[in-house]
Amino acid sequence: MTEYAADVLVVGGGPAATWAALKAAEAGARVVLADKGYCGTSGATAAGGTGVWYVPPEPAAREAAMASREGLGGYLADRRWMARVLDETYDRMNELATHGRYPFPTGPDGQSLRGGLQGPEYMRRMRIRIRRAGVRVLDHSPVTELLTDADGAVAGAAGYRRQLRESYRVRAGAVVLATGGCAFLSGALGTNTNTGDGALFAAEAGAELSGMEFSNAYGIAPEGTSVTKTAFYSFATFYREDGHVLEGAASQGGRSVIARELLTGARVYARLDRADEPARAAMRLAQPNFFLTFDRLGIDPFTDRFAVTLLAEGTVRGTGGIRITGDDCATGVPGLYAAGDAATREEICGGFTGGGSHNAAWAISSGSWAGRGAAGHALSLGPGRAAARPLTGAGGAGLRPTGRAAAGPGHREAVALVQQEVLPYDKNYLRHGDVLAASLRTLDAAWSRLRAGLHGEGADLVRARQAAAMTAHARWMYAAALARSESRGMARRLDHPDQDPSQHHRILVGGLDRVWTRPAAKEGVAA
Repeated sequence: MTEYAADVLVVGGGPAATWAALKAAEAGARVVLADKGYCGTSGATAAGGTGVWYVPPEPAAREAAMASREGLGGYLADRRWMARVLDETYDRMNELATHGRYPFPTGPDGQSLRGGLQGPEYMRRMRIRIRRAGVRVLDHSPVTELLTDADGAVAGAAGYRRQLRESYRVRAGAVVLATGGCAFLSGALGTNTNTGDGALFAAEAGAELSGMEFSNAYGIAPEGTSVTKTAFYSFATFYREDGHVLEGAASQGGRSVIARELLTGARVYARLDRADEPARAAMRLAQPNFFLTFDRLGIDPFTDRFAVTLLAEGTVRGTGGIRITGDDCATGVPGLYAAGDAATREEICGGFTGGGSHNAAWAISSGSWAGRGAAGHALSLGPGRAAARPLTGAGGAGLRPTGRAAAGPGHREAVALVQQEVLPYDKNYLRHGDVLAASLRTLDAAWSRLRAGLHGEGADLVRARQAAAMTAHARWMYAAALARSESRGMARRLDHPDQDPSQHHRILVGGLDRVWTRPAAKEGVAA
């Protein structure tokens, strides 16, 4: 086993991870970044473009920005955190222009337009920046567990280097989890690395999660493809198979109509016929990858009808994740920090988010704060302490079975079972308490089996841990969804369609073999 030493280990390779690595290095820390894929090309952002919640520091504009989504999020966001994110995002985007030399377009007045980013170019530049800052990058090196010291503090991680076919571990004074959310290998573009690993690692180390009921995000995509750029469908009219308009169907506020129609076995069609010529040109410039499939198939999405589907995006576009306990994105476990989609976005979004904009701003801001926080913690330990600590692996399911490994399920079987419970629209999107409870019983039984027998070596260990992470993620989601017996934000219940003022609180969830939930204190939550 190859061993590396660092002050800060960053797990992940997307925007939150690279900002964390950059700010930790700038704070004087030795930094190692370990990515499941190739840092700069893996993850949801690198696969496309994204809007950014970039608002100039003008009081009226900032007030409007903060107020715009409070109602959608069920008034669970925190104004103080919103203001912090707006400030940090504004500064970091400006830094990206000046230091990162990102080629932002200019408007007719000559002003730089910094409200969006082309993912491939953005992440290419972020990789260059962290390499120049001295960060050691371990590509194709998925982490499989955290390492802890005798006091329970997180002190590194172990993993597997796919191309070298060897195990490794990193001793570190602090770890930042920026592994993304969980889309359950649904096929949505850029989410094949988003299997909820960071949430599992955090829970095994003793951290809690929050907002996991806000996890049933589904994106619209052309049938048979992976591109879920749902914002463009605000220009669409949706049709039944017979050519009649599908009444009530829309990208915002009408996706459930699409889901119900698809559940009948019928196909749903769309046409972006509400976009005028200037909008069409702007769309092609903003998201060129959206049009690649259409161009290859000879389809003009503005004039031709095309079949669409809904792809699960879980906590990638959802809100829930690892609970944040401090302004530096600490998790409550010494030495452990979380950022980006791996962390809950409730602080700025409450119970509703979606793609881009707030997500991108949260990745930039939380990554920067987590990197600085982790560096401060690691450097406070003093020279030599991190290297001298005896370490213990915190991993369980898929790594250290409690029974006979040969008797357990394989990782493919485990993943297929989870997908059967979380991908169907009538289980996860159109939620009902009875259906949720039945799925949770199935998932609990699946967890017991894989905890007892799932195991792998080398690359199969990575797959086994992914299967365990997805199973744990699904159980936390459904436990939290059952605990919220109302409809708030994106966590809507068919059997509880109204908002209940007595449930104006966040819900914490945790546990592995036994999942628990409890209401969180209301401190900071918008009234």
